[in-house]
Amino acid sequence: MKERDMSLILASTSPFRKMLFENAGLTFETAAPDVDERAIEETLEGSDATASDIAEILAESKARNIAERNPAKLVIGGDQTLSLEGSQFHKPKDMEEARQHLLAMSGKVHQLNSAIVIVRGDEIIWRHVSVAHMHMRVLDPGFIGRHLAAVGDIALKSVGSYQIEGPGIQLFEKVDGDYFTIVGVPMIPLLAKLRELGEIDG
Repeated sequence: MKERDMSLILASTSPFRKMLFENAGLTFETAAPDVDERAIEETLEGSDATASDIAEILAESKARNIAERNPAKLVIGGDQTLSLEGSQFHKPKDMEEARQHLLAMSGKVHQLNSAIVIVRGDEIIWRHVSVAHMHMRVLDPGFIGRHLAAVGDIALKSVGSYQIEGPGIQLFEKVDGDYFTIVGVPMIPLLAKLRELGEIDG
């Protein structure tokens, strides 16, 4: 993909999102947003906000936070939430919580909601949420223990306690959704929007 000079900031320090942007051939900066995600989620408790809504709100908060400091640049914020039977899961705080999450998801279908929001200055240019439905196979507790021991602390870096681009693919019997949505950025609609905005060549 031919690149033109552009002022694009990814409002994230996630190595997975950065890798997706780099692999797509984008020229961009990264910046760490100063956003308390849990505090934002707490304000939404008891509201009608769905897991998709929460992902979009968090993505917007991150993008706005960076855009305030870089008003002339195009800022992309992203977030991902996981919902299972009406409950929302967060990144596990330790390996025991990761084990509990995998046990809870075993044999069930959960949703990954990946949101992207583009902001310039104080204007929202575009917002998008893609959803993937993840059919986890029935997991033996012993297998879960061996799996977590093999992958180590990387299990703590994702909301589902797994990385489907690695050994985490072994946890599933079926996936309904886009690979990029699962990894954390719906790249195909994002790239289409960047072409529409004239930020990358079409």
